Amino acid sequence: MQIKVLMENTSVRSDLICEHGLSLYLEVCGRKILFDAGQTDAFAENAAKMGVDLKKVDAAILSHGHYDHGGGMLRFLEINAHAPLYIHERAFERHFNGTEKEIGLHPALRQHPRIIRTRDQFEISPHLQLCALNDRKAIFPLSNEHMNRLEGERMLPDLFEHEQYLVIHENGRRIVISGCSHKGVLNLLSWLQPDILIGGFHWKHLQREGEGKAQLYSLAEELKKFPARLFTCHCTGEGTYQFLQPILGDQLSYLSTGMEIEI
Repeated sequence: MQIKVLMENTSVRSDLICEHGLSLYLEVCGRKILFDAGQTDAFAENAAKMGVDLKKVDAAILSHGHYDHGGGMLRFLEINAHAPLYIHERAFERHFNGTEKEIGLHPALRQHPRIIRTRDQFEISPHLQLCALNDRKAIFPLSNEHMNRLEGERMLPDLFEHEQYLVIHENGRRIVISGCSHKGVLNLLSWLQPDILIGGFHWKHLQREGEGKAQLYSLAEELKKFPARLFTCHCTGEGTYQFLQPILGDQLSYLSTGMEIEI
């Protein structure tokens, strides 16, 4: 499996753009897949500089209905004339950070004819499945403070029923790709038991001093209980990663814009 990081908050190359967002290009199981598209068209510029031909992508996946993952999808659909785009059916609900800042998808994306709306389970191929896990009960607490959705005229906590995960079965391994792990990375590890998990942990806002430090240390100790190799990025936060990495050692790595890895 090959991964090229087209967009992340940081970059290892000065000629590439970085922004708060995520976009991964995957070559796996004979398929070329775009997983998320950052918040602007910049992921496409990076792709060209990294030798990724977006016209040849076989399928695109949107992890959840936030602008920093889906903002570039209209541009992708302009470049690529054939790939389906898999989006959970609830992704077009209105999502907010707090009560004032709307962080959902561009309305124009909703009517695109190549969108395939998924539910809790969807099989792309025998080796590639999408799942939303909305029927699972959280084992570990979530960290989605201030994340809300608008239902009618009521602002309610976002339960992230629109977030989906790509589960890959390759060479006897189970690999899970997650955008932000809003349902909780520890819950995902418990529910899916992957050999490898790739994605954000949504721990960027956690404090690294006082009680926050104790909380992060406790979370790190829980992560160590799972045998999975972890590649994190984006909403984990650089500071949180720097705290976690000495505890987790070789179990945890960071992905930045411009990186190309084979796993």
